[in-house]
Amino acid sequence: MKFHVITFGCQMNVADSGWLGRSLTAMGWEEVPEDEARVFVVNTCSVREKPELKLYSQLGRLAAHLERDPSVFCAVGGCVAQQVGTSLWNRFPFVRLVFGTDGIPQAPQALARLAENPRLRLSLLDFSDSYTERDPALPETAPRPSAFVTIMQGCDNYCAYCIVPYVRGRQKSRAFEGILEECRALARSGVLEITLLGQNVNSYGKDLEPGAPGFPELLRAVASIEGIRRLRFTTSHPKDLDPGVIAAFGELPQLCPSLHLPAQSGSDAVLGRMGRRYTSAEYMAKVEALRAARPDILLTTDLIVGFPGETEEDFQATLELIRRAGFECSFSFMYCDRPGVAAARMEPKLSDTEKARRLAVLQALQNEQQEAMLARLTGSVAQVLVEGPGERRATGEPAWRGRDASGRVVNFFAPDGERLVGSIAPVRITQSKKHSLWGEAIP
Repeated sequence: MKFHVITFGCQMNVADSGWLGRSLTAMGWEEVPEDEARVFVVNTCSVREKPELKLYSQLGRLAAHLERDPSVFCAVGGCVAQQVGTSLWNRFPFVRLVFGTDGIPQAPQALARLAENPRLRLSLLDFSDSYTERDPALPETAPRPSAFVTIMQGCDNYCAYCIVPYVRGRQKSRAFEGILEECRALARSGVLEITLLGQNVNSYGKDLEPGAPGFPELLRAVASIEGIRRLRFTTSHPKDLDPGVIAAFGELPQLCPSLHLPAQSGSDAVLGRMGRRYTSAEYMAKVEALRAARPDILLTTDLIVGFPGETEEDFQATLELIRRAGFECSFSFMYCDRPGVAAARMEPKLSDTEKARRLAVLQALQNEQQEAMLARLTGSVAQVLVEGPGERRATGEPAWRGRDASGRVVNFFAPDGERLVGSIAPVRITQSKKHSLWGEAIP
């Protein structure tokens, strides 16, 4: 059976799609380009604006493959699938499996049943009460230099703008030993860098039995695994970033000097309406503690402009937070209503024109700040985990691409670059451009 996976959204979706692909391959299926597939798996995201329309457009395009092969069928998973459910069957008859985020472990077997029975349709939309462990042997079948490891699913925060708790369910932490078993298997297969994933990794373990290890203990246990050179995690809620995690940045050499810490706004009034449960001063106190523990830490963030009721003064407070916190990069978005969330009922709503203006101002400031920060790295030496080919010089000479310890993209030139793929190589930075660094490998 030939299949093709299409993924939208966050790193957790990327990790889920990777697991699905490896699972199907282990069953004897073959992953192929789109124009050769008989089975399509579309893994969806509903966090941003108009996700249903994006899915419908994708399904309309995939339906054209029925002319090539009438037996073609599709599975739709992830957050939009959880949101719209089996109504997809009415509009797109070739969709024969709908599965939510808690249904992913059962999806490979469901697809196998559908392949054998062309009259069957299945849905996997129930939320589970606890994290369902997946096959731990699968990561060993796909050696790679870096990998994602999911440590939890769902979220209990219910921020006013966020649909995640409604489509991914309540927080469910994965068993401590199950995480370590997967990380050990990845290390044995040659993985050098692991990124721990969850909607709010800082609250890992709080839903487990009393006395269960928390996130600081998990970081230390993964960092101690032989072969793991780099350790990252995302995403963090600022209110749950405790002193133990902050201290780990100064104590664990494997823990990379980078942290994505979503602020969303620099205005206390907006943060209150968002239900974020921290103030801008409390956020900055944690930033200062992080920099005290790890002076070279790179901070990135998420920011929303145009939240209901946001004034010009509120917006200026967000710009000031960008400057004070020293974010090297931010993922910024115009607020949009998501179905069922509290903010959808909040007034007044800002016009799209005003939201677009504010977003442009914010992004211009962030780009200027990032360019200055990258320029200061010229002449330094970065330790780059080499991922593969990069952009070419104007002369046609190939370059290679990887990431430094802080997660910055580094393109570099090396006569033996292919030999370096999958390893960590020293690169002298010669210039910065296009939000990335360029350099030459040091022999």
